[in-house]
Amino acid sequence: MQQEVAMLILQRGEGGSQRWPLNQELMNIGRGPDCDIVLPDRVVSREHAFIQRREDGYYLFDRNSKNGTFVNGEAVTASRVLHDGDEIQIALRFRLTFVEAGATAPLTMDLVSPASESGLQLDDTRRTVEIHGRALTPPLSVAQYRLLKTLVEAEGAVVSRDTVVRVVWPEDESVGVTEQAIDALVRRLRERLAEL
Repeated sequence: MQQEVAMLILQRGEGGSQRWPLNQELMNIGRGPDCDIVLPDRVVSREHAFIQRREDGYYLFDRNSKNGTFVNGEAVTASRVLHDGDEIQIALRFRLTFVEAGATAPLTMDLVSPASESGLQLDDTRRTVEIHGRALTPPLSVAQYRLLKTLVEAEGAVVSRDTVVRVVWPEDESVGVTEQAIDALVRRLRERLAEL
């Protein structure tokens, strides 16, 4: 069985994302073609930052870039240890989410195309889903519908696991919701949408 590694997820417009596994001891970030993670924009330095894997975790370093590197809105001036869910901003232009090894990746609209492109229509009163006029039968479960609605309303942004738990499971039911339960819900929703 392949060992899971940490990763960075870059959110793109139109609901897409790009993922980079942090599978080397040192991962260079910049606009230079030799970087491991290439962000092709002039506001990004050729060698902007790097992530180093150590025994006790992953560390982010800025390479004295012109436009800076930030974690959760704070400038990186020395090394910064990364935690699951941290948002890394490169030159305030690119937002990358750090996902620890073994953690569930945050949900993105990769699950379903943006509503405008997919012909997706949601009816909250009947809890029905239509894609290009074709109804999904039988209707989604309450949890599946809440998850889909949350992803559609996010318009391509990352939806954190905490948000999913808060929206999908009411407070009295959210105690003890595991990452496996979220993964299973996502899998079932994908399977249902694939029916259309």
